[in-house]
Amino acid sequence: MQRIKQSIKKVTTNGAAKSRALEIAIADVIRALGEDVQREGLVDTPRRVAAAYEKMLEGYKLNPKELITTFDAVDYDEMIIVKDIEFYSMCEHHMFPFFGKAHIGYIPNGKIIGLSKIPRVVEIFSRRLQNQERLTVEVAKTLESLIAPKGVGVVLEGKHLCMMARGVKKQGSTMLTSAMRGLFKKNMNTRGEFLKLIGK
Repeated sequence: MQRIKQSIKKVTTNGAAKSRALEIAIADVIRALGEDVQREGLVDTPRRVAAAYEKMLEGYKLNPKELITTFDAVDYDEMIIVKDIEFYSMCEHHMFPFFGKAHIGYIPNGKIIGLSKIPRVVEIFSRRLQNQERLTVEVAKTLESLIAPKGVGVVLEGKHLCMMARGVKKQGSTMLTSAMRGLFKKNMNTRGEFLKLIGK
């Protein structure tokens, strides 16, 4: 497993070399489990898993500052919310998926962000080895740095396979995390309005 983790994090290698390193590491894991990596059902598994990891963890290749478009706010200074943004990520502790929905609000301070770009920020950071707490904070910090809003609020609801399929095996549990900045942190009315509008 350590070889898989190290291989995934070597994002500076070229695409073909990275794919090959992942395939070798995954084949090693299959052998360590006592399986025959050459049997019919497994012969293509290292390649398929490597391709899946590259897709699930493509966020390392992306920089939100290079992809995000901002616009003048045209005197709009009310709360903007995008909610129920689906996200899929991978727990850095067990490399099991966790997934759920993100709810994001902000109050412009001269700049707004393109509507489709808010889910894009979530996508960039969720497609990395993560924990939900850091993912929540990274989204909030990035929006702060991109548009310097009067306030930003981020709430994530996540289900974690590392808790659902192993350990305590609690399938119905949902993890909630939040990051509040500016008026969302300082002003209880602003925070309350945000939470009410996202249904929390």
